[in-house]
Amino acid sequence: MTTQQPTREKGDKKKQALAELCILLEKHPDKSRQSLLQEVEIKYDLNPMECEFLHRNFQNP
Repeated sequence: MTTQQPTREKGDKKKQALAELCILLEKHPDKSRQSLLQEVEIKYDLNPMECEFLHRNFQNP
């Protein structure tokens, strides 16, 4: 018998990536936002639209 994992609601990955981005920005103020954005995009396997949202809204302080 196999157990299925519950499907994530749409937007969960983006919310988690956003939360982690905020934490990383506080922990690593010396790192560029660009590198931190790339880090969370890869970790959460964000699609191009989700990446564009993050870049549009969080690229510059």
